[in-house]
Amino acid sequence: MRRSNTSFSVLQASLESPTLARLVDLSAQSSACLRCIAGLLPPALRQGVQAGPLEGQAWCLLVDSTAIAAKLRQLQPLLLERLAREGHDITAIRLKVRAASARG
Repeated sequence: MRRSNTSFSVLQASLESPTLARLVDLSAQSSACLRCIAGLLPPALRQGVQAGPLEGQAWCLLVDSTAIAAKLRQLQPLLLERLAREGHDITAIRLKVRAASARG
């Protein structure tokens, strides 16, 4: 096997690989979902929420603390309503509290 010294951007590489293209698309969709609901999140919590993976109609949000997760659980119906209204096919939101070492 021979290595090429040519470098490619992620976009260029994704055009060559259907699997990578799908991952790039899912990441873009997840980021779009976060932008869609950002206005509904209390300002003090926004920094502690990151878009996570999409798995079918379930979307995962990565949060910095259990307190943020608790507040988002209260907001879930409102968040799902906004996502549906904006055309996102999300029917469930999972919350995952990130480890302290993953936040830094």
